[in-house]
Amino acid sequence: MTAISQPAGQSFNRTLSGLVGLAAIVGCGVAGYFLFPDNLALLTRIVAVALLVLSLDLVTGYCGIATLGHAALFGAGAYGAGIAAAHFGVVSPLAMTGIGLAAGAVAGLISGVVLLRAHGLAQLVLSIAVVHLFHEAANKASGWTGGSDGLSGISPDPLLGLFEFDLWGRTVYVYAVVLLVIVFVLLRFVVHSPFGMLCRGIREDKVRVHAMGASVHGAQLRMFVISGAVAGVGGALNAISTQVVGLDSLSFTLSAEALVMLVLGGVGSLYGALIGTVAFMWFEDVVSAANPFHWLTMVGVLLIAVVLFAPRGLYGSAAALLTRGSGRR
Repeated sequence: MTAISQPAGQSFNRTLSGLVGLAAIVGCGVAGYFLFPDNLALLTRIVAVALLVLSLDLVTGYCGIATLGHAALFGAGAYGAGIAAAHFGVVSPLAMTGIGLAAGAVAGLISGVVLLRAHGLAQLVLSIAVVHLFHEAANKASGWTGGSDGLSGISPDPLLGLFEFDLWGRTVYVYAVVLLVIVFVLLRFVVHSPFGMLCRGIREDKVRVHAMGASVHGAQLRMFVISGAVAGVGGALNAISTQVVGLDSLSFTLSAEALVMLVLGGVGSLYGALIGTVAFMWFEDVVSAANPFHWLTMVGVLLIAVVLFAPRGLYGSAAALLTRGSGRR
């Protein structure tokens, strides 16, 4: 009886947690729409970067692969959607998002093939090399990408033929929240599926997983492709929102910031990725507006404090405290 009821209880708790998280995302999205109507462009940017951080969590938090080049996947999605709109007239937002997803998945496959040939520090160096190669390729192909001037001429059609992309960013913000909800639900299924459990096992002890007969390399490569697709959706959303794609979407700085956001929120948790992104970008926006000259110092102090006093990240440490408190009761 105990062996049967325990998995059922775990499944119920997981479902309840997913519903609560989904309600929190939707609630925060609705609150942002009404509380910050003049900052919807920033909120949309936060959602786009949150998709990038979620994709990074898939390979770093769930597979244990160190990478500082994940912006290559985000930029591939952005340039894929932007080139389709500017050069081929594909201006449907849904089609642009689909093209961004495909471009990000292909970039994830390429990155995975390269990075999985090494381990540890060499893998980290390879990831930096990959993002710089993507950046240089986009810079040199200026006829398609606009080079250092950026790719412009992106004018999406009204969403579903009904909702135009206005200057206040209301339509694109609602579209961004809907995309985030869909991606979050799908990723919940992925990370709690047998495949997700396999990836967690690889993170903990890949030698033992390989000895059990599972394909470590194949599982990691599949997760890279899924991660690339999610990052590509974020890049396409950013292109639709700003209607321009620049080389900063392929920058090493964006990759490093994404990793910082993931560590800030908590590695190995979808909720941690979202919380870390919101906390970092909100703090960065507020502090840079208050002190344009020394805001980086304040951001550094915040990160040091989190690493010292909340080593599991904001979400991970809060969840640990709640679990410890419930255990005492």
